[in-house]
Amino acid sequence: MKVMKFGGTSVGRPERMHQVAQLITQTDEPVIVVLSALSGTTNALVSISDSLAAGDREAAKQKIDALHTHYSNFITILVEKEEFVNKAIAIVEEHFEFLNIILRISFSEALNKDILAQGELMSTKLFSVYLEEKGIDHLLLPALEFMSIDANEEPQLNTISNKLKVLLQQHRNKKLFITQGYICRNARGEVDNLKRGGSDYTASLIAAAVNASVCEIWTDIDGMHNNDPRVVDKTMPIEILSFDEAAELAYFGAKILHPTCIWPAQQTNVPVKLLNTMQPQAKGTTIAEDAKSVGIKAVAAKDGIIAINIKSSRMLLAYGFLRKVFEVFEKYRTPIDMITTSEVAVSVTIDNAAHLDEVKKELEPFGTVEVDLDQTIVSIVGNEIAETPEVLKKLFDAISGIPVRMVSYGGSKHNISLLVPAAFKKQMLQQINKGVFGL
Repeated sequence: MKVMKFGGTSVGRPERMHQVAQLITQTDEPVIVVLSALSGTTNALVSISDSLAAGDREAAKQKIDALHTHYSNFITILVEKEEFVNKAIAIVEEHFEFLNIILRISFSEALNKDILAQGELMSTKLFSVYLEEKGIDHLLLPALEFMSIDANEEPQLNTISNKLKVLLQQHRNKKLFITQGYICRNARGEVDNLKRGGSDYTASLIAAAVNASVCEIWTDIDGMHNNDPRVVDKTMPIEILSFDEAAELAYFGAKILHPTCIWPAQQTNVPVKLLNTMQPQAKGTTIAEDAKSVGIKAVAAKDGIIAINIKSSRMLLAYGFLRKVFEVFEKYRTPIDMITTSEVAVSVTIDNAAHLDEVKKELEPFGTVEVDLDQTIVSIVGNEIAETPEVLKKLFDAISGIPVRMVSYGGSKHNISLLVPAAFKKQMLQQINKGVFGL
């Protein structure tokens, strides 16, 4: 059995859904298909939720109506026969009836999660109707029946595996299953989600749960590239990455793959393939245990970084000082990306400003605290690059003239990370592309 996940752009237009139907039926083994919401839907639902949270029901109603119109137009092209057009209309009307009912309900976080779930529920149901019209035998498998997270919002892989295997056994005569990405149930049994990019996570968790032969992530890009094609003119796809290399790239800004996607697949050694819905014949990128080669493979950039410097000649060398600093970040559930220390100071970076003021206030008793906003982490990733001669020289020669704020080297043998002001991101990526990759 294999898992195939299709993102929002891959199902964002009726014609693309038609193409997805062709792709999922070109295999002999059983398939679980994971779908995202139609492109733009989750953003629209977030905006509706924000308006409701602000008490602006009129704005929420306008946004609901606009989204309703989009879906009504979508189904006129998706299906042709009257029977299936009526089924699709009924699905859309049911979900928008819910969205209109919530205009009269007090807003809550639980309601917010219900709102955000509507996109995946609609995309899978509408796709199921199209498959039915085409006579393609399949089963719509509701993710809310098996996807779950615990009280710490972590997926329960064993529980997911047990529930999913029971469902598949009950329908062992079926070879094609359609389910929702992103959505799940929490420890209280309420509708919840795996956060942005969660459909990748869903696919990887399902692949691990059923010990799939492969987990295919279909997007609108032909695999992971060596650099950001939105910033530099010449990039090239990477044919093979190890799990460790892919995890580093995803965490440090490669948009094609969500960082959480790697862990479940790596635990069960299920290969992950990044493929292009628009160019299905392209090789894409295969992510597996073996990196196959040594050296620099790619660079990624993570924006929205905040650097925090704590300077204290009195306390820095004192026993327990770093522990106390880290406890502040732990208290506010704020992960640290990079850390460097000197004789009198420690610098860290974070990517979440939600509790910045509280963190800064609690760090001030330790010494002078300085905060630099609008920074970017640029990460150079490859197999054993920290142990490969000449890598540092080649890299620093390439970025001559760019002010580097921090360097993280040696913590991972697959990654060298540099912190620079965001204004220098484009220049840095371009210079690395030329000086390191020769492009």
